[in-house]
Amino acid sequence: MVKKVSFEENLTALEEIVKRLENGDVALEEAIAEFQKGMKLSKDLQKTLKAAEDTLVKVMADDGTEQVFDAE
Repeated sequence: MVKKVSFEENLTALEEIVKRLENGDVALEEAIAEFQKGMKLSKDLQKTLKAAEDTLVKVMADDGTEQVFDAE
């Protein structure tokens, strides 16, 4: 069974990658691999945030259906 990694765990992993790359003491091949991993984490985090935003802007109508919240 694959453990689902939380948003916070992914964010921490991305922050660690950024720190290692900023230090500059990583071999080029490792830096490229870390950069690619960081880009994937960044995209995954963006998807999670977008899904959360989409969920938060919905409200339940009286008939039980979801509708997009309109603040106007």
